[in-house]
Parts: sequence; C-alpha cells; structure tokens
Amino acid sequence: MHVRFQKLRNHTMDIAKSLMNFESVNKKMVRLKRKVEDLESKEADITMELEEAESSGLKKRRRVVDNWLGRVGNLRNEVQQREEKVRARGCVISNITELLQNDFDRLENEATELLQNGNFAEGLTVEADERGGVSLLTTDLVGQDFETNKSTICEWLRSDESLIVGVYGLGGVGKTTLLEHVNNQLLNPPGISVYWVTASQHCSNSVLRNRIADTVGLHLSKYGEEKKKAAQLARTLGGRRGTVLILDDVWDCFHADELGFPIGLNGFKLILSTRSLELCRKMNCQYTIKVESLSNKEAWELFLEKLRRETSLTPQIEVIARSLVRNCDGLPLGIITMAGCMKGVDDICEWRNALEGMEQSKAAQEDMERVFRVLRHSYDNLKDPTVQQCFLYCSLFPEDYHIRRDELIGYLIDERLIDGRKSIQAKFDTGHTILNKLENVCLLEGGKLYGETRYVKMHDLIRDMAIQITSTSPRFWVEAGVGLEDITDEMWSEDLVRVSLMRNPRLSLPSDASPRCPRLLTLLLNHYSIERIPDCFFMHMNELTVLNLSHNPNIKRLPCLEHLTALRRLDISYTGIAEVPQGIEKLVNLRYLNLDGTSIEKIPHLSKLCHLECLKLFGSRVKVRAEEVSSLRKLDYFSGYFYDTVEFNTYVILRLEDLPNLNDLMEGGTSITSTPSNCIFHSLKEFRVFRCHNMKRLFVHWLLPHLQNLEILWVGDCAQMEEIIGEASNEDEDQEATRIIVLNNLPNLKHVRLENLPELKNFCSTSIVRSNSLEEIHVWNCPKLRRMPLLCEEPNPLPSLQKIEVEEEWWESLQWDPPQTKDLYHPLYLPQGIHNFVLICRKTYMFFLFVNSVPYGKFILFFFSFLYYLKNTSLRPVHQFSSIL
Repeated sequence: MHVRFQKLRNHTMDIAKSLMNFESVNKKMVRLKRKVEDLESKEADITMELEEAESSGLKKRRRVVDNWLGRVGNLRNEVQQREEKVRARGCVISNITELLQNDFDRLENEATELLQNGNFAEGLTVEADERGGVSLLTTDLVGQDFETNKSTICEWLRSDESLIVGVYGLGGVGKTTLLEHVNNQLLNPPGISVYWVTASQHCSNSVLRNRIADTVGLHLSKYGEEKKKAAQLARTLGGRRGTVLILDDVWDCFHADELGFPIGLNGFKLILSTRSLELCRKMNCQYTIKVESLSNKEAWELFLEKLRRETSLTPQIEVIARSLVRNCDGLPLGIITMAGCMKGVDDICEWRNALEGMEQSKAAQEDMERVFRVLRHSYDNLKDPTVQQCFLYCSLFPEDYHIRRDELIGYLIDERLIDGRKSIQAKFDTGHTILNKLENVCLLEGGKLYGETRYVKMHDLIRDMAIQITSTSPRFWVEAGVGLEDITDEMWSEDLVRVSLMRNPRLSLPSDASPRCPRLLTLLLNHYSIERIPDCFFMHMNELTVLNLSHNPNIKRLPCLEHLTALRRLDISYTGIAEVPQGIEKLVNLRYLNLDGTSIEKIPHLSKLCHLECLKLFGSRVKVRAEEVSSLRKLDYFSGYFYDTVEFNTYVILRLEDLPNLNDLMEGGTSITSTPSNCIFHSLKEFRVFRCHNMKRLFVHWLLPHLQNLEILWVGDCAQMEEIIGEASNEDEDQEATRIIVLNNLPNLKHVRLENLPELKNFCSTSIVRSNSLEEIHVWNCPKLRRMPLLCEEPNPLPSLQKIEVEEEWWESLQWDPPQTKDLYHPLYLPQGIHNFVLICRKTYMFFLFVNSVPYGKFILFFFSFLYYLKNTSLRPVHQFSSIL
C-alpha cells in the first residue's frame, strides 16, 4: 500500500512539475514573441529605408546591416519552430519543456541584443564608391563648345571661394551629359567631395533635402523640425572642405538656407542645371553658362556616329538624312534618338516617310514641342502597339528611377502585354527582347546595379514625352515620388487606365475614398505610410489587374477583395497586415501573390488560386502544406516554408523546370533524419530538373538515404550546375564513412541522363557510387566532367548495365582509375547518334525489301560495307550491331 501511494505521489509530483514547466514556457514564449514583434517592426522600417536609398544606384547597405537582417530572419524562423514544438507537445514530457525553457532564454537574449544593435548610429548605407562621390557613366561629349564649357566650369569649381554656378539650355541639349563629365573630372584625381542629386520636376523642398541627405549618408528623420534638418544638413555639407553639390534638372527656385546649403562656408560650391536663365538669376548664380545646340556639322557627325553603318549612305538617302538631322534642331538627345530609330534602314521609302512625318509636325514652335516632336517620331516609329505600351508603362516609375528589369517584365506579363500562354522563361525572354529593342532605339537607358541586377531608366525628357502621350489616351495618372500628401475625388476619373502614386511617404487616403475607375488596370501605391485603406476603396475597380501595396508598414488590414476578380498580381509584402484579406479565394485569375515579410500565418483556400504561377512567402509567418502547393499545377516559382518535409513522401514524379531563381533543392543541413517515419521523397521514382540556371548542386550526401526508390534521374540545361551529389556539409567528416553512405544508396536507380551542363565537374565528390539496378547512362555536352563514379573503381561491370551512350570525344577524355576499367565497360559504349543511325538503317532495310524498284543486291553491298566501317573504326563490335538489326 505504501509503495503504491509513493508511486502515485511521485506521479502526481511529475505532473505538477510538468504543468509548472509548461506554464513557465508559455510565459517565456509570450515575452519572446513581443520582442520579436518589436524586432520585425524595426526590420520593416530598415528594409523600406534601404530600398529607398539603394534605388538611386548611388548607395549600398553596410555589411553590418545586411548581417543584422540575416540574423533577424534566422531568429524569427527559430522562434516559429520552438512555438510549434510547444503547441505540439504540451506539458507531457518535463525534460523537453526544461530544454525549451533554455531555448527561450537564449532566444530572448538574442532578440534583446538585436534590438539594441539595430539603431545603426552611423547610418544604414555607405556610398557605392567609398570616395566623396561617385564616378558616373557618361556618353562622349560632342562639339568644341562642350569641351570649352567643361574646362571653364571645372576651373571655377576648383577655386577656394564658395559660389553658385548655373548651367542652362533647352531640354535635350546636353546639360546633364556636360555635368556628368564635370563630376567625373572633379573626382580625378581624388580629393574633392562631389555629390550628384537629381532634383526633377514637382520636387518639394523637403523631398529634395532628403535626397541630398541620403546621398551624403545623413539620416534626417531623427531631427524633427524642418529648420533642425536644414541646420544639420548645412553642418554636414559645410564640414567638408571644398564640397561640390551638383543639382541636376532644377525646375523651381528655392532658398538655400531653407534647404540647408552652407553658401559662403568652407568653400562649398553649388552647381545646378535648368532650362531657364531666369531661374539662375533668382538663385543668385555668380557664374552662368548656356549650353548651345550643335552646329549643322557637329549634328551630322553625331548622327553618323550613332547610326553605326558599315557602308555609306547612298547620295539620295544622304540628302533626306541631312534634312532629318536639321529637323532635330541641333539637340543631341533628338539626334541620338533619331539615329537609333533609323539604324539599319536601307529603303529610301522609309527615309522619306520619316522626313514627311517630321515636317508635318513642325508647326508647333514652342521649345519643348520642338524636342517632343523628335522624340515622338521615335515612339511612333516603334509601330508595334505592344512595344509602345511597354514603353509607356515605364513612365509609371519616379523620375531617374532604376527600374529592375525582372520587376518590370512581371508587370507587363500580368497586364497581358506579353503573351501569357508561354512558359515563364519564354515570357521573360520576350520581355527582355522588348526592353532591348527600346534600348536600341535610345528610348530607354540600360545598366546594372552593382554589376549584377539589370535595370532600365528613362531620360527625364523622354519620360515627360511619355507622360504627355498618356495624358490623353491611354490615360495615366502619374505622381510618383513627388511628395504628394493629399488626394481628392476630383483627381480620379473614369477613363484612367493606370495610376502610380508610389513613393510618396506622407500620402494619406480620405476615409470615404471610393474612386470610380472601371477601366483601371494597374494601381501602384507602394512605399507609403498609409495607415488605412477605406472599405469601399476598391468597390469600382472591377478590371484591376495589378495592385502593389508593398512597403506600407502601417497598414494592418485590407478591405474585402472579392470584387477584384480580374486581379492577376497582388503584392502586399513588407506591410503590417496580419491576416489574408477577405475574399482572396475569389481571385481566381491571380497569377502572382507576394506576402514576403508580413505577419500573416496562414492562407485559407490556397488551392482555389488555381492559376497561381508565383507565390512568395519568404520572411513571413506562413507555412504551407506540400499537397496545397502541389495542387497549384501552374506554379513556376515558390519561396517559403513547409509545415513538415515528410509531406514530400507523396511525390512519385517530381519535375523542376524553368525555375531561374532556384538555388537549392532543400535548405538546411543534416537535420533531416533517415528513419522511415521522417524520410522525404520516399516514394519518388522519377526526378527531372531542367533550366534551373542558379543551381550549382543537385543533392547533398545527407539527402541520398531518402531516395531509395529513385529510378530515373534526368538533369539538363542547367547553366551553373557543377555537382550532382555535393560535398558533405561537415568538412571534418570521415571520408570512408562518406563512401559507405554513398555506396549503399540509390539502389533502384536505372536511368541517368546528363545533358547540356557546361559547368558540371563532378557527378559525386566521393569516389564510389554504385547502383546494381543501373541500366543506361546518357551524357551529352558536359565538357568539364572528367570522372564518372558510377563506372570507376569497380572490379566488375555493373550487372544490369546495358548501354553507355555518350559523345566519342568525351568517352576518350574520361579519366579511369584504374585505367583498365575502361576496357570492362567498352562493350557497352555506344557513341551518341550511332544508335539512332542503326535504327534508321533497320527501317531502311525493310523499306528496300518492300520497294521492288531498288535492287536488293545493292542494299546488301551497302549494308556489309557499313558493318565493315563500324568494325574498322572500333565504334562497336559488329556482332552487336547485327543483333540489333
């Protein structure tokens, strides 16, 4: 009796202890989640500020900031995993809850440290060039006056006095190009701090001040009042001896002291470009220079240089071409654009047509109309309405904005400007082709951010022309990045097709706003500080196709979206939204959904979004099930997290095709065990990977035990693939143990095909891989692959192997260890193409027997001649070919 009582008492004590531990874990979990929420808010603010700074191409984030963001992401994921463990296990096992308590203590300490380290007193970014300024990409100067003007301006700016210089002239005459050369010359040799800022039209004082502050690496948000911000900027600019600030494309007069320019202090110099001499005078410029149009001779030389013809123009075409150039009024931008338009044109009829179009539109005599007339001809000459629409779409982005190509093409695809029936890779190829065409005719400028990300941008004058076109039909409303604060009902109209109000950080929407825009296709409201979107806001936008609300951290919820049944692209990434908007299951046409960086935890009715092609959940709290993702038959791109990798057990055939952003098959290390209950891909029999150009390694060693039933492995057209089975993650792992692991895996593998893998160096980093079921090996265009562990170092050929079909040159260059291994496999070797040729011969033989008009004896002679050729070229034993025939 006493023993039973003691056991009951001990059991009761254990339960009580477990309950106490579980309660303690819950409290710590709640406290930790609060800190993580604070951390995520700070992360969202920092991310938005970084994107704003980096979009100019002149700033880059500090490494310490990048490391901090990575640590925040890792912490968030680890907290989610621990939270799931608590929910799943409850309070049953006391020693586990004790371990979780320790985990939560550690995670809370890490969160506290990250919050403290996330202030970044030195700022988030540094200049892309570590000197006091950035050397800019330029085009060659044209004409003697340009060289004279450049030398004169540089001489003024190298003086010790503080001054203001004004450069003025027609739009498109070359003011920006001149100042770009001045910028670069002042930086060489280094010593002077030179900063370039584009003012642009409709730029308010506060917006311009923030742009300048970002360029010099100063964060003004913490200084409160406008006067304090101006004073701090003045101290920063004036604290650097001889600082030169270049303001390009100034439209409005401003007071230097209100902005924070230290005029007269420490040799500070301001140089601005504008279209107005009057503005230079109002700005009290001590020196002014007018940039004149090119002479007829200089204009003709520039036209020929940009035309880039290998042969001379015929005399008849040259007469017309000179008239075209004269109609450009000596404006370099117009001449370059016209040359791009006429490049490669040989038919005199097209030249005459271009001249007639120019002459007919020459009635307008306003300065800007003269420029637009030239640019408009290049637009009209595109002829293809799709290319024209793509060009006009670029005007939705802020002035001088670096538009990432992939982002832009995504918009064009979702607006159906690019054929939606193609594969995702084909659609992007079409998009790049269109953008290349616009670059080639000089309507867009191209470049790369940090040498990697491709972008396009519009010259401000070309953008003005595009906005002028879209003021009538198709109707755009574009006020992107202009400091817009308020919107009234009168600003919306029923004929609007596209609206861009992006990057207006102080913009707010009226509480009862319900725009009537039945034709609206694209609405860009990203990078705001909007706190609330009215419930009736989307009520009358039934044709809306593209909606971008990203980087609005203050938005906590969205109104019901069930009326937006035409929506194809929805981006609410990096917002404060915690729940998927109501009615999302009604968006049956949705192709693109981006929830990156949100607090959303689940997506109800995900399987109903049956047309989804791109799903982004990275950095969010969403976890999905494998069967949900697999039900999305059109999904081409996915980033996010699964509930459990065990769910992959359901797959028998897995194909990964046209996934250019896929880096790894699975993220993580050896944390997945090989026990049957935890195996992934346990049922997988066929695995094919095509055109995944970012993948460098297909498998790691720890994944091989999960592929016991794999029968077919086919990898092709992966431009960066270097290994099929990669190195072990632990460099200290015992090599012999690794060999055994590999040796005992892939027991059912029958067919291996490796095609067009130009960077493939290893099939496996270990020396032995064996599959007693292997029947065929096919290798084509893998020039760097020199060893094949499936064949090497075996005393006997694989018993089931029937054919090794490879290129003859590759077979001869293959390294064997020991060398005699090659002789063992040579009877199975079939040069690529011979197998098909033999089959053709067999069919040809049957054909000759059937057709009486062809002598049978002649075919027999040909047939034995062919066998004799095979024998003497040592391609394959004759008896084997006879058996095939």
